[in-house]
Amino acid sequence: MQSLVEKAEVLVEALPYMRRLLGKTVVIKFGGHAMVDAGIGASFAVDVVLLKHIGLKPVIVHGGGPQIASTLNRLGKESVFVEGLRVTDDETMDVVEMVLGGKVNREIVESVQRAGGRSVGLTGSDGALLRVRKKIVDGQDIGRVGEIVSVDPRVIVSVAESGFIPVVAPIGVDDEGLTYNVNADEAAGGLAEALEAEKLMLLTDVEGVLDSEGKLLSQLTVDQAQKYIDEGTITEGMIPKVSCCMRALKNSVSRAHIVDGRVLHAVLLEIFTDDAGVGTLFVP
Repeated sequence: MQSLVEKAEVLVEALPYMRRLLGKTVVIKFGGHAMVDAGIGASFAVDVVLLKHIGLKPVIVHGGGPQIASTLNRLGKESVFVEGLRVTDDETMDVVEMVLGGKVNREIVESVQRAGGRSVGLTGSDGALLRVRKKIVDGQDIGRVGEIVSVDPRVIVSVAESGFIPVVAPIGVDDEGLTYNVNADEAAGGLAEALEAEKLMLLTDVEGVLDSEGKLLSQLTVDQAQKYIDEGTITEGMIPKVSCCMRALKNSVSRAHIVDGRVLHAVLLEIFTDDAGVGTLFVP
């Protein structure tokens, strides 16, 4: 009987969050360990389907760096990075489109549908969803890597309002119709801003943002986050993720999270529990 009571208490704890988030959009960047661990990936799909069934509007934006690297290796092509961005020549872009827009996108759509949801796969070039321009890094041309200029979310809104869960591959298009590789965190942040999402969630392979002693910072304001960047507490690969969250909060997104994607049902734990959750929450 006690275990049944505990289950009921979990539902009661979640109720206020369900009420507050009813009808709200949640943009989730899915990547890292969760994408290569079948169990974690399946739990993620269940989380997203549950969000949809209780009245939220989840939008998935996915990465696929390891899968791209694996395919390039099989083709005998070396992966080269500049400041964490993959140098993308025309041949590499063909692989990016094949892997992200095809294999990975399809796998996530199928996973969501196995969990009982209905899903539609898209790329940022569909309906000119992600309009981009060539990204130059420290004066260096790194090929077909794009930075977002504008986002037209109408195709996402249409898909979501039809009862489907959009799954978006981070591929953008320029004014000439040429496709570009886009950082998945940047794509998720841009979509969250355009959709005026209630939440932006970036699933990653670490516990969250850590302080100078290696302890999890469960909540940060924008000013606190900037302070940690300036003093060197937040470094390297975490800086772009934190900056993405900070930018989203300054542009119509209510809450942003960096979530430990290695934890089963991480999305539900971060959204619907009173505890500190499984990552770092950013607030204005």
